[in-house]
Amino acid sequence: MVEELVAAGIAVGSAGVVYALAAARVVKQYERGVVFRLGRLTDSVRGPGFTMILPFVDRLRKVNMQIVTMPVPAQDGITRDNVTVRVDAVIYFKVVDPADAVIQVEDYQFAVSQMAQTSLRSIIGKSDLDDLLSNREKLNQGLELMIDSPAIGWGVQIDRVEIKDVSLPETMKRSMARQAEADRERRARVINADAELQASKKLAEAAGVMSEQPAALQLRLLQTVVAVAAEKNSTLVLPFPVELLRFLERAAPLPTDPAAPAAPAAPEVPPAQAHSEILGEDSTPPENL
Repeated sequence: MVEELVAAGIAVGSAGVVYALAAARVVKQYERGVVFRLGRLTDSVRGPGFTMILPFVDRLRKVNMQIVTMPVPAQDGITRDNVTVRVDAVIYFKVVDPADAVIQVEDYQFAVSQMAQTSLRSIIGKSDLDDLLSNREKLNQGLELMIDSPAIGWGVQIDRVEIKDVSLPETMKRSMARQAEADRERRARVINADAELQASKKLAEAAGVMSEQPAALQLRLLQTVVAVAAEKNSTLVLPFPVELLRFLERAAPLPTDPAAPAAPAAPEVPPAQAHSEILGEDSTPPENL
């Protein structure tokens, strides 16, 4: 009798251990447990740590609460200005309501992925090429809003959406390169023209100063000669400005005053006498033979 009682006690103890092992569950810190009792959702969501369920009656489903990083496959589309592009993105989301994530949608990760692809294609069709290349922050916000609207009912919160890359056709890349080159050339010409305008104003001011002081032009010419001679050239070609001739003309001595008395004229000498004086002979003419 005693042996039977001991055997029965051991059997009950073993059944209790098996039951405890079957009922014991461990939920990790980044997880939450959703319990279904006979197919019906219980009111409470099991937190992290050790928990017990009813074996063969309850079913515990664990939901990851971490932020999920999901790449969005590249989507081909046509922008609003009729340019074919290929855009890919990445989406960051997390579960905020484990019960809704399990009940409201069959697979919330697959649902978010499909919604992200659809929203990305929609954004491509509503945007211009310039917006995709330079105004990505605004497009990211619009894409996040489009995905987050249906995801709220699934117990999922969209944390961030980023457009990773925009691929363009080779013909469009060459066209954009030519456009950028033409724009840079235009800016270079405008800068050169502005420099010429400023230089002409300064030269006009310098010409005004030199016109008042002609000696400044000669000093400037000498400075130019010194600068050219520093190169040790064997031949020096120097332009001679007309203003320098005018300066030399002004520096020449002034003619005598016509109102001053004229100097006495020398006495006229007959040609014959002058000839005799040159030859050293007597001024008396020779007798006729």
